[in-house]
Amino acid sequence: MLFSQIKRKKPEKLRGLQKMKAYLDNGATTQVAKEVIKTMQKVMTNHFGNPSSLHTFGEEAKQELEKAREIIAKKLNADPSEIIFTSGGTESDNIAIRGTAYKNKDKGNHIITTSIEHPAVLRTCEALEKEGFKITYLKVDKDGLIRLKELEDTITQQTILVTIIHGNNEIGTIQDIESIGKVCKSKNVLFHTDAVQSFTKVPIDVKKINIDLMSISAHKIHGPKGVGALFIKKGTRLRQIITGGEQENKNRPGTENTPGAAGFAKAVELCKEQGIEDMIRLRDMLIDGIEKNIPDVILNGSREKRLPNNVNIAFRYIEGESLLYQLDSKGIAVSTGSACSSQSLSPSYVLLAIGLKPEVAHGSIRFTLSRYTTKEEIEYTIKNVKEVVENLRKISPLAKRRD
Repeated sequence: MLFSQIKRKKPEKLRGLQKMKAYLDNGATTQVAKEVIKTMQKVMTNHFGNPSSLHTFGEEAKQELEKAREIIAKKLNADPSEIIFTSGGTESDNIAIRGTAYKNKDKGNHIITTSIEHPAVLRTCEALEKEGFKITYLKVDKDGLIRLKELEDTITQQTILVTIIHGNNEIGTIQDIESIGKVCKSKNVLFHTDAVQSFTKVPIDVKKINIDLMSISAHKIHGPKGVGALFIKKGTRLRQIITGGEQENKNRPGTENTPGAAGFAKAVELCKEQGIEDMIRLRDMLIDGIEKNIPDVILNGSREKRLPNNVNIAFRYIEGESLLYQLDSKGIAVSTGSACSSQSLSPSYVLLAIGLKPEVAHGSIRFTLSRYTTKEEIEYTIKNVKEVVENLRKISPLAKRRD
């Protein structure tokens, strides 16, 4: 019997036996900040007009929308006109990739990406393959990093777009997008990056780095779900993939989500350097605590080039799903991979791409922190992970074969 078939226990906290909780699945989504909720309520109550309407109600809503656009643009050192609002990272990825592909079909049909992209990028590229586009999936090393020489050698006269994730959503590896951008610029190829996980956690200056298109999202940084944005560098031409009105510079038709945009902007304003430093300190505390107290573990992804809030650990000889359920019963929320792939029983393609064997990949857990994470929660997590792993290994046939 698989450990994942073990009956899931009712969380102890619901039985009044557990008071401590630790939400460590912030890579999937984050708690909405109280200040964000307050901002959105104000906009929904006082500025509910359609931003496209010509009357005062519409103009007031338009002002809120443009104020939000300016705040987000400033964080990237971009011009406000280079920011369009979307429903989130997935839509931003689709607009960037499909829009570029369709607009440049007369120039070429080759797109370069990696084997560890978010499904929003991979599935889009796979769909374009069926439409006749040629897609190259770059391999990565054991840390999840691409090889710049391979990227350079792969670009041809037919290459129209390079799309490479900035901070990987599963293993947290941060790609050197500045160097990637230089390669793309030297080859006169458009460069798109999915920065959903890295935005506000890693400095990004679009005027210093050659980025043509960049996807970001609100709900990864304590903003609301259902709103994101796409940076489109001036002069970058896209074909409209959704037909309708002329909102968002004709790139994203439909009535704008003004409260969502305002909430997104407020979440950006709340992101401070101190919060990042605190996450790094607690991230390293969690990594060190697990590595020192539990044998036979592997840190997946780069130790140095890593998102401030990401810890992905492979625990040998057990199933990650069983570990997840046992931790959940103790009030600790984690994931076995990206939330977008959580229903799949197959090993993570990201972990396989960095060289893990399927049985090891199956034993991996992703812990993702936020600025609300506390030292006490990390200590509590280390203690319980050690206890649960020891108990699961006692009944694991894989562990017994090892012995």
